[in-house]
Amino acid sequence: MFKALKSRYIGDKDFYKSVLSIAVPIMIQNGITNIVSMLDNIMVGRLNTEAMSGVSIVNQFLFIFYLLIFGAISGAGIFTSQYFGSGDNEGIRYTVRFKVIIILIASVIGISLFAIFDEEIIGLFLHESESSGDLALTLEYGKKYLAVSLIGLVPFAFANVYASTMRETGEVLIPMISSLAAVATNFALNIILIFGLLGFPALGVVGAAIATVISRFVECFILVIYAHTHKERFPFIASLYSSLLMPKGLFKRITLKGVPLMLNEFFWAMAMTLRNQCYSTRGLDVVAAQNISSTVFNVFSVVYMALGSSVAIIVGKILGSGDIERAKDTDRKMIALSIFSGLAMTAFMVVASLFFPKIYNTTDTAKALASYMMIVSGITMPFNAFANASYFTLRSGGKVLITMLFDSVYMWVIVMPVSIAFAYFTSVNIFILFAICQGVDTLKTIFGAALLKRGTWANVLVGKGERAESEQ
Repeated sequence: MFKALKSRYIGDKDFYKSVLSIAVPIMIQNGITNIVSMLDNIMVGRLNTEAMSGVSIVNQFLFIFYLLIFGAISGAGIFTSQYFGSGDNEGIRYTVRFKVIIILIASVIGISLFAIFDEEIIGLFLHESESSGDLALTLEYGKKYLAVSLIGLVPFAFANVYASTMRETGEVLIPMISSLAAVATNFALNIILIFGLLGFPALGVVGAAIATVISRFVECFILVIYAHTHKERFPFIASLYSSLLMPKGLFKRITLKGVPLMLNEFFWAMAMTLRNQCYSTRGLDVVAAQNISSTVFNVFSVVYMALGSSVAIIVGKILGSGDIERAKDTDRKMIALSIFSGLAMTAFMVVASLFFPKIYNTTDTAKALASYMMIVSGITMPFNAFANASYFTLRSGGKVLITMLFDSVYMWVIVMPVSIAFAYFTSVNIFILFAICQGVDTLKTIFGAALLKRGTWANVLVGKGERAESEQ
C-alpha cells in the first residue's frame, strides 16, 4: 500500500528537479520581495501605530488592484503556456497584446477610483473604540501614502505583463533578477527617505511611498529592456507593438476565459479586504495587529504560493502538448508537495509569533493580538496550500467559471455573510471573530477536493495543429 501511495503522490528525482527549477526562482523572487516588504513594514511600524495603520489600510486596497492585474493577465496566461507548449510564437504574441490592452484599461479605472474616493475608502477601516488611537491622523497618513503610490501602478502593471509572459515561456531567472533589483532599491531608499539619512529629509510614510514607486519603475525597465534586446530568446517580442490588433476568434476565447478570472481576482481581493474591515470594527489595535500578522504570513506563504504558480506553468505546458494523463499525474504530485510545504510553514509561523510582534512600536494589546493571529493563520496554511494548488489546477485547464465558484463566489456566499454577521450583529471579541472567519474560509478545501477528483479540469485549449493566426 505504501508503495502505491508513494507512486501516486511522490515523484522521482527528475520530477522534483523539473518542479523546483520553476518554483525555486519564484520562491526566491517572492520571498525576497515579501521579506523586504516586511522590513519596510517594520520601518513604518517604528514610527507609530497611526502611521503603520494608515499605510496598512491603503495597501489592502492596493492589494485589490494588484490582484485585478493578476486576474486580468491570467486568462491570457493560460493560452500563453499552452501556445508555448505547442511552439506557436504568433499565438504568444497575441496573448501579450491582450494583456497590454487589459492592464491599460484596468489601470485607468483603478487610478481614477483611488484618486477620487481616497478619503472614503480609508475611512471604511476607521472605527471608534476604547483604544482606537488618533483616527484623523491615521486618515492623513493614509491619504499621503496613497497619493504617491498611484504613480507606481502603471509600471507595476507592465512589469507583470512581461514577468508573467517570461515565466509562462519557461524563463524564470530574469523576472527574479528584476524583482531582486526592485526590492534592493526599495529597501535602500526606505531607510534613507523614511528616517532622513544621507542629508535627505525624514519623509515618513511619504518616503516609503516614493521608495516603492521608484522600485516599480526599476523592475519594469529591467524586464522591458531585457525582453526587447533578446528577441532570439523571446521571438514573440518581434513586432509586438506594431499593432495591438489580434484575431477576433482568439480575442473572444481569451476574453471568455480571462474576464471571469479577472472578476474572480477582483471579487476575491475585495472580499478579503472587507473581511479585514470587519475585523477593524473592534478598533485600531486590530488594524495594527492584522498588519503585523499578514506581513509575516506573506513571507511564509511564498513556498506554497510559488508551487501553485508552478502548477499553472508546468501542467499548462503538458496539457498544451496533449498528454492528459501525464498532466494529471504531475498535478497530483505537485499538490501533495504543496500541502507538505504548508505543514512545514505552520511550525515557522508559530515560532515567529513568539517574538516578531515585539519589534513594533505599538500597543501591548496589538502585539498580543498579532501573536494570536499569527498562530491561527499558521494553522490554516496546509489548507491554504491545497486550495491554492487546486485553484491553479483548475485554471491550467481553462475551467475559469468553476474556478470562480471555488474562489470568489465561495468568499461572498459563505465567508462574507459569516464575517458580517459576527462583526456587526454580535459582540464577540476579536479573538473569536478572527478564528471563526479563518475557519470558515478553510472549509472550501472540501469543494476543491471534489472538483479535482472528477478530473474534468484537464483540457487541451490549443494544440500543434491549431495555430493562432488561423483564428480570424
